[in-house]
Amino acid sequence: MEGKIKRMAFKMKLNPGFKEEYKKRHAALWPEMRKMLKDSGVGNYSIFLDEETNTLFGYQEVTGEGGSQELGNEAIVQKWWDYMADIMEVNPDNSPVSIPLEEMFYME
Repeated sequence: MEGKIKRMAFKMKLNPGFKEEYKKRHAALWPEMRKMLKDSGVGNYSIFLDEETNTLFGYQEVTGEGGSQELGNEAIVQKWWDYMADIMEVNPDNSPVSIPLEEMFYME
């Protein structure tokens, strides 16, 4: 990645009982989705699960204008949202309910 790297984090909510399905779908992330994310400057992207609360914690490093949460106008993103809507907490447009998190500490 080129340019200044921004670290971004957010949380989302997984519906109970869908841990393995979520992992399965992301293990088979569509190549065109992966390419679009990388082309948009999103990299070093991880999602973690807190099983006690079903909270998903996303982290990514971004060199573009915004992270994956700002790519909702892309057709492939909307298709992915529709694909994931049955296992996550979503908004009326099927986008995941995503809450940005403020960075409180960073160590290189």
